[in-house]
Amino acid sequence: MTDTLPPCPQCKSEYAYEDRNLLNCPECGNEWDPNAPDEDAIILKDSVGNLLAEGDKVTLIKDLKVKGTSTVLKVGTKAVIKRFVDGDHDIDCKVDGAGVMMLKSKFVRKA
Repeated sequence: MTDTLPPCPQCKSEYAYEDRNLLNCPECGNEWDPNAPDEDAIILKDSVGNLLAEGDKVTLIKDLKVKGTSTVLKVGTKAVIKRFVDGDHDIDCKVDGAGVMMLKSKFVRKA
């Protein structure tokens, strides 16, 4: 077998082995499914329930005032999602004409 198995996610041991469709760690006894989705991944949906992904293009669904300035981002303004973050403003994105800023997923719709 030329493929290398991933290390144990619990103890980082490199001695993991396959048992049917699961991987096992002989050092700590951890058993995991290598095809299971990442539990630490952030899953976000837009205002109408579409799943969002990093790199998606989105548009604003309402006018948003930029905190600390007199600038207002208008409905239909386009943005590109750079990454997801935990917190109230859960999307880090680049907004056309305004630069990099944080937005809430409930105020965008997938383009």
